[in-house]
Amino acid sequence: MTTIPSQGHYVNVNGLSMYYEVYGDGKPLILLPGAVSGICTAFGSLIPLLATDRKVIALEFQGYGHTADIPDRPLSYEQFADDVIALLSILNIKHADFFGYSTGAGVALQIAMRQPALVSKLILASVTYTSRGRHPDLSKLETLLTVDGLKGTPYEAEYLRTAPRPQDWAMHLAKVTTFNQQLQDWPADDIQRIKVPVLIIAGDADIVQPGHVVELHRLLGGGGIGELSMSPSQLAILPGTMHTALTQKTDLLMAMIPGFLNANTQQ
Repeated sequence: MTTIPSQGHYVNVNGLSMYYEVYGDGKPLILLPGAVSGICTAFGSLIPLLATDRKVIALEFQGYGHTADIPDRPLSYEQFADDVIALLSILNIKHADFFGYSTGAGVALQIAMRQPALVSKLILASVTYTSRGRHPDLSKLETLLTVDGLKGTPYEAEYLRTAPRPQDWAMHLAKVTTFNQQLQDWPADDIQRIKVPVLIIAGDADIVQPGHVVELHRLLGGGGIGELSMSPSQLAILPGTMHTALTQKTDLLMAMIPGFLNANTQQ
């Protein structure tokens, strides 16, 4: 992975000491990681490419990476979104593009529903808005979210290297498991109120079902005949791509992301 200079910071938001990094200059692009990822495992290969003409701000949620957990505060999309919104207020960022992956994509969707004025464009990679959008075999994969199941993985290495309390790894995985088991059922009406351009990305072997992202694309204005009316929202299914490899497909992603972000689109 190519590395570029970064600046790591902590800021107090909603009782949380949240960690974030800043790369490059230009219009803000907020990176929101997912699964049990921190900044490096989620976006390490992409940041040097995205930061060539953007001010990239990558952050880590409660209990993830450098950001310590609040033991008695559950993990939730809504709380993560509140924390991100508070961070951007402190940074005096009033309008930005967002790139969320997995859990981070759900958080980006929440921000767009609740604070639409904050969002310019959305990139949602491996996203769901209801639990039924998840692959029916996902429960088999989630049995690996244990200390033994993740032994020797990049996720374990990143956490043990960056966490303020690396001894909390088992507790963190237990909280993530509880979070993943929560019912997700966001109203379609709320999705349809999002009027900014959205790029939805999924792998063809993802934990998200292809039909679900097609459905989401339609809710966001897609699915029509382009020659008659081209939607500002877009959909991409990456071939030969599983969930954990999606953000590593830099050639495919960089063939579409800059064009999407830089396009002048009427909102």
